[in-house]
Amino acid sequence: MKKPKCPYCGSDTTLCDSSRVYYGKSYGMIYLCNNYPKCDAYVGVHRGTTRPLGRLANKELRELKMKVHSLFDKLWMNRGMKRSEAYALLAGLMGLKKRKCHIALFDNDMCKKAYEVLKKSKK
Repeated sequence: MKKPKCPYCGSDTTLCDSSRVYYGKSYGMIYLCNNYPKCDAYVGVHRGTTRPLGRLANKELRELKMKVHSLFDKLWMNRGMKRSEAYALLAGLMGLKKRKCHIALFDNDMCKKAYEVLKKSKK
């Protein structure tokens, strides 16, 4: 698998332990932008692989994703749904194909759209 490029500054990334960004605490491996800390983009990898969990995210995008997850996780947990069912619902609400609908893949605009759609669906 080819290492991801940073979508923010165009730099290469390095596969390293997440302790580099989490003040010495390890949560597994990440791809870290080679411009770190000037560019603070990174993404985790699936445990035991070098496959990214999604797209590289800077601080702003990471915060947006957490905001979306706060609503999304309540949606599927409180309605007794499977996560995959909630993603299918979100895809429909956003007008996306199911395979394209995953918060880990979203950019800032998609996160903002998902947040608004989930907020409305709560009512």
